[in-house]
Amino acid sequence: MSDAQPIKFRPRLAGGQSKSAALSGVPDFGSKTTFDRRELNLIMAVYGRKVAQGVWRDYAIDMLRDRAVFSIFRRSCEVPLYRVEKDLKLARKQGAYSVIAAGGLVMQRGHDLERVLSVLDSRIEVVSS
Repeated sequence: MSDAQPIKFRPRLAGGQSKSAALSGVPDFGSKTTFDRRELNLIMAVYGRKVAQGVWRDYAIDMLRDRAVFSIFRRSCEVPLYRVEKDLKLARKQGAYSVIAAGGLVMQRGHDLERVLSVLDSRIEVVSS
């Protein structure tokens, strides 16, 4: 392009897709997978309990094109202890939500986020004999 040629911008629709992408059926690669408010409330409830206990101290949220990841850290300089992932490609098969440990072991996977997060929220019960 030379300096004399103007830059042509394509108009965007309300959903973030361009008109040509919406009409052709080709997905817009600028869109990202995100956690909605309900999902974040569930995750932050478990995270808040563990922070109050002094077990966890930091978190990070990554919104990628194919999945959203909530990483949980003991300290910010370490690798994440756990990752809560939302992968829409697995939504119909194994479930969109999964909890993955630091070594890559999938601890829980399913369609219901609250049930998947229950693996992180281990409560100690008193057993009388």
